[in-house]
Amino acid sequence: MADTEKVLILDFGSQYTLLIARRVRELKVYCEIHPFSLPLDQVRAFTPRAIILSGGPASVYDPDAPHCSPEIFQLGIPVLGICYGMQLMTKLLAGQVAKSAKREYGPAELFLDDETDLFADLFAEAASPAADRLHHDPHPRNLFSPGQVRVWMSHGDRIEKMPPGFAAIAHSANSPIAAMKHPEKKLFGVQFHPEVAHTPQGLAMLKNFLFRVAACQGQWTPEHFIESTVAKIREQVGKSKIILGLSGGVDSSVAAVLIHRAVGDKLTAIFVDNGLLRLGEAEAVVQLFRDRFQIPLRTVDAGKRFLKKLKGLADPEAKRKAIGEVFIRVFEDEAKKIKGVKFLGQGTLYPDVIESTSFRGPSATIKSHHNVGGLPAKMQLRLVEPLRELFKDEVREVGLKLGMPEELILRQPFPGPGLAVRMLGEVTEERLSVLRQADRIITDELEAAGLSRQVWQYFGVLLPVKTVGVMGDERTYENVVTVRAVKSLDGMTADWADLPHAVLGKIGSRIINEVKGVNRVVYDISSKPPSTIEWE
Repeated sequence: MADTEKVLILDFGSQYTLLIARRVRELKVYCEIHPFSLPLDQVRAFTPRAIILSGGPASVYDPDAPHCSPEIFQLGIPVLGICYGMQLMTKLLAGQVAKSAKREYGPAELFLDDETDLFADLFAEAASPAADRLHHDPHPRNLFSPGQVRVWMSHGDRIEKMPPGFAAIAHSANSPIAAMKHPEKKLFGVQFHPEVAHTPQGLAMLKNFLFRVAACQGQWTPEHFIESTVAKIREQVGKSKIILGLSGGVDSSVAAVLIHRAVGDKLTAIFVDNGLLRLGEAEAVVQLFRDRFQIPLRTVDAGKRFLKKLKGLADPEAKRKAIGEVFIRVFEDEAKKIKGVKFLGQGTLYPDVIESTSFRGPSATIKSHHNVGGLPAKMQLRLVEPLRELFKDEVREVGLKLGMPEELILRQPFPGPGLAVRMLGEVTEERLSVLRQADRIITDELEAAGLSRQVWQYFGVLLPVKTVGVMGDERTYENVVTVRAVKSLDGMTADWADLPHAVLGKIGSRIINEVKGVNRVVYDISSKPPSTIEWE
């Protein structure tokens, strides 16, 4: 990404760090999240147009509090510190931070003392519609008069004394210095979180920082991404050949079309029927890519191979890694049949990378993805991951710009490990048959009700428990299917979908009556966070 403007986000452990990245991307500015400990030489090498310091749960005076290099503030690069980032900026630049007399958490009234730079023309900018949809904020617009804005606070410390050269630009009832700036060095700090939807003018503030202060222009567009990525793939692959694991989902499909645009028939897509797909999916994928996209395609029926590897496995991480390893081995076996293959293409996305990598040392990995954390340590093929920098909604934009059909691009996500991670416990052919039938009924009913485009993702989950029931005056002891349906923008956060009771009733009735072995259907009303969208 050396040819475009970039923003560096240093992560200090905030639960909102990913939202900062999403907001910056919404403004068409490329950004990356890196750990707070990123060495100064790597910060320079990244050549950022601006740096954002995230919030975090620590106090700057904790013995093990995360610190970045103080020299970051001497690089001549605009810096925005958010919450903990503001407090750390204050401490490192010889200001004073102290415990607040009262912890400030939740909505707060911010009084603007300087309506230039960060706070210029806030009321000319509407809050982000995408952000409103994502967080379902019941009060998405500002409630106060000009000169006052509603913000979201989450802190236990506050600024007692600003560093030399700084001026206060906003205050709240609990924080006399709720925002500050050093105009010459272009250093800014805010005690609240502009990245969340509960700060209605937050996107406008971030836009001001990026465009007014850091002089960004918003070059991160699908067209620019396609052009630069095609050139990068051509340079990386050269005269060699490349294979790509095609699942038929949005990510691998866009990756396939993008790579094919770059290298033409040097790409061979390999569709592996792993035996873990939905009903009729294998046949549909083969027809689409051979007939519509005319991409060289090989099909491999490896269902028995995957099931053999999964036998006896119940732990979700073990299942993911087993599936990932078999995928790679199948690709390597196929690669040996194609002379000159040195690369493996994958549809890895930025959230995959983030969720599979701990930025904060002791923090826990949420889950391994089959195309990231599940890769074997020794792999004979080099990776080409053209979508590794993108969020899901950005992938959809790229796919549409590539001329791909909406029915494919706007389809709901499907996990790489397939039904194996929608089936808690061991994977067997019998259990797969039950889940496939139930999943098809869920899809049919949501489509019939006209809800398929209104819901981000919907599917069935087969639980590893049985319950007592009565069917035909006889006692039954059979399986439980959970219906999962969520609304989201990019999959990073999600709310459960409030489906009409009539639709849920029909889904439950059909599954119990039509799928042998199921006598109970339940609905999942969990949001992400704290839950994940997939159950495993």
